[in-house]
Amino acid sequence: MILQPDFFAAVLSGMLLNFEIAAEALLAGLVLAIPLTLGTVTKRTAIRRLTASVVLILRAAPTFVVMFFLFNLLPHRVSIGGIAMTMSPQIIVALSLLPYSSTYFSENGAEALRQWRAGSVLAASLFVPNTGRAYLVLVMSTGSGAAIGVTEGISIILHHAESLPTLSERLAVFATGILLFAIPLQTGFILLTKLRGMLTRIALSAAHTPQSVQSPDHA
Repeated sequence: MILQPDFFAAVLSGMLLNFEIAAEALLAGLVLAIPLTLGTVTKRTAIRRLTASVVLILRAAPTFVVMFFLFNLLPHRVSIGGIAMTMSPQIIVALSLLPYSSTYFSENGAEALRQWRAGSVLAASLFVPNTGRAYLVLVMSTGSGAAIGVTEGISIILHHAESLPTLSERLAVFATGILLFAIPLQTGFILLTKLRGMLTRIALSAAHTPQSVQSPDHA
C-alpha cells in the first residue's frame, strides 16, 4: 500500500473537523431542545400537541436531504440579529444535523425532567451519557459533508483512495480510515456505556433502598 507521507496528518486534521462540526450541531441542538422539552412536559394540552407535531416533523427530516436543501437555498451570507454570518459548507452540515440533535435532546431532556421531578436525581443524570452517545453519532454523521465539499476525514480518505491504481490499495486505505475513526468512537461508546450502566445500577439500588427502617417497638 502506498500512503502519502502526510496522509495520517491530513486525515487526523479532517477528523478534528468532524468532531468540531458535531460539537456545533450538539450545542445548537441543545438550545433548540429547550423549548421543545418544555413544550413536551407542559400541562397545557394545546402546546404539548403542537410540540409533538414539531418533533415528529423534525424527526422525519432526512439529514442528507436537509443538507442539500440548505446548501442550494441558503444565501452565502446571512444576518441574524444584526450579526453577519457566512453560511459555509461546514455550518450547513451542522445545521442539517439539527433536526436529529434537537429531537433527541428534547426527548431525553423531557425524560430527565420527569425523573428529576419524581425525585430520582440519579435517573435524571442519565441525560449526561445519553448526550455523549448522541455526540458520537453526530460525529459519524458529519461524513455526509464530503458531498458538498467539506474537507473532513471521510473526504480526505476518499480523495486519497481515488489516487491509487489498484483495488487492493484502495481497500487498504478505506480499512485504515475506518480504523482511525473506530478507535476514538468505539472507545467513547464503551466508556459511555460503562458510565450509563453504573448510573443505572446506582439509581436502581437507591430506588430499592428503604428511606427509613421502622423500629420493632412501633411495628
